[in-house]
Amino acid sequence: MEFREVVRRRRMVRRYADAPVDPAVVDRMVEHAQRAPTAGFSQGWAFLVLDSPDDLALFWESTGADPDASNGWLDGMRTAPVVIVPLACKDAYLDRYAEDDKGWTDRAEDRWPVPYWYVDTGMAALLILQTAVDEGLGACFFGIPGERVDAFRTAFGVPDDHTPVGAITVGHRLADTGAAGSPARRERRTNLVHRGRWGTTVTP
Repeated sequence: MEFREVVRRRRMVRRYADAPVDPAVVDRMVEHAQRAPTAGFSQGWAFLVLDSPDDLALFWESTGADPDASNGWLDGMRTAPVVIVPLACKDAYLDRYAEDDKGWTDRAEDRWPVPYWYVDTGMAALLILQTAVDEGLGACFFGIPGERVDAFRTAFGVPDDHTPVGAITVGHRLADTGAAGSPARRERRTNLVHRGRWGTTVTP
């Protein structure tokens, strides 16, 4: 598939067929994710792949979904045979930029006006979403509620220095039958590009 088609076809898919995903495809997703850029080549990320029924059930329960709960969004999302959780490690960046070749001598966070550990892990997550499209699959990125992060860590033994930036369901796409996503309720904006000076917008 041409790259422009991958970009055009990417959608957040919230319902999946009852069919497994080839483990080799999942491996490609996380392999591609690790090709995303990172500040200082810090590579301060990790990816938790959940693809067994027990692990998937534990994921949904630990992130706040009661096993008996039912709603349009949850019923569809729980049909995904794979969940990938991208995690960011701030310490990897602070340590990297305290090394000799970066010229800093401490790990002070105030040197970072933008938390690039989250930015970089988000870019890695996008590569997972794009790889899913290229492989003919569907995927959806969504957040883990802040009040459930500790329960998620405990359930899967995730260390305190790694923070989930969200989670990604992956599977064979079905037509969404639950609640429509935001793109169904909002028009795509076209006045977001400024040329040369702010306020001079260009509509593609």
